[in-house]
Amino acid sequence: MKRNDALWKGVIEDLFDDFLSFFFPQSDFMFSLNEGVEFLDKELHELFPGTTGKNIRFVDKLVKVHTRDGPDHWILVHVEVQGQQDKDFEERMFTYFYRIFDKHRKPIAAIAIFSDSSPNYHPKSFEWGILGTELRYSFTTFKVLDQKEEELKASPNPFSIIILTVLLALKKGKIQEGELFELKLDLAKQLLSKSISKPKIHALMNFLRFYVRFEDYTKDDKFELALDQLTEKTQPMGIEEIIKEQLAAEYKKQGFKLGRAEGRAVGIEEGRQEGREEGREEGKEIGRIESTIQVVLSAHEQGIDKGVIAQLVNIPVEAVDKILAEYRK
Repeated sequence: MKRNDALWKGVIEDLFDDFLSFFFPQSDFMFSLNEGVEFLDKELHELFPGTTGKNIRFVDKLVKVHTRDGPDHWILVHVEVQGQQDKDFEERMFTYFYRIFDKHRKPIAAIAIFSDSSPNYHPKSFEWGILGTELRYSFTTFKVLDQKEEELKASPNPFSIIILTVLLALKKGKIQEGELFELKLDLAKQLLSKSISKPKIHALMNFLRFYVRFEDYTKDDKFELALDQLTEKTQPMGIEEIIKEQLAAEYKKQGFKLGRAEGRAVGIEEGRQEGREEGREEGKEIGRIESTIQVVLSAHEQGIDKGVIAQLVNIPVEAVDKILAEYRK
C-alpha cells in the first residue's frame, strides 16, 4: 500500500485546485488560490507522530489555503485518505483536529476519503460524553464505493478521473483481468479526450497507470504499449518517466536480491528484451540491473528523497543506500 500512498499524496498536490472544487463546490468563491497554497505534511506528522501499530494504511495531508477575505486570512484543510477499516478512525480525526487547532487557532476543514472495499464502513463523527458533558466532532466524508460511474464520467472536474480509477481498482479480483485491461484502457482514452492541461493529464495518467495493476505482468507491458500508441510517444523519457517505467514493470515480481552472486534484480525492461533466462550469466545480470542503478542515481541527483525513490521503484531504502554507496562518484 505504500506505493498507493505516494500516488495519492502526489496527485492531491498536483491537482489541489481541482481537489478543492470537487469535494467543496463552494471553494471557487471562498479561496484565493492565486496566492498559493502551502502543504504542511511535515508539521502534521510532528503534531501526530504516533502510529496505529496495526499496519493500517492512510494518507494524511494538511494544507494552508488563503481565503478571499484578505492576505492574512487563511484556513487549514485536513485530508485523510483511508484504505482500510479502522475502528479508531473517528478518534484519530478528532485528535488531529484539536492538535492542529491548538497550534494555529485557525478554522479547519476536514475531509475523509474512504477508498476501501467495505460497503458498510463509513465513519462520520467522533462522539464522547459523560455526566452531561458532551462532544460531537463531525467531518466531511466521501465513500468512493458509493459513487456512480456515469455521474463521474460526466463531471468536467479532472479529479473525477481519480475517483473512477479507484473504483476500477476496487473491481480487481471481481472481474477477469482481460476486462480490467479494457476498462483501464477505456479510462485512459477518456482522460486523453478531455480538455485538460498537459501537466494535469500527465499526473492523472500516472495515477491510473500505477494505481490499477495487473497480476499478469504482461498486461502491464501491453497497457504501456497501447498508451504509447494513443499518445504517439516519441520523446525520450525524463527521470520521472524512467522511475515510473521501472515501477510499472514491478520488477517482474522477482524482487530485489541485494548482494547475491547472481545480481541484485531481474526482470526490468532490458532484461525482458534480452530473454527470460533469470540472470544465470554474470554479464547479463549486470546489463539487467544497469538501468535500475541509473534510475536511483539520477533520482538522487535530482534531489528526490531516498524514501520516495524506494517507494517508487519498490525496493528497500537499504538497497537504495547500498546502490548510492557503491556507485555514486
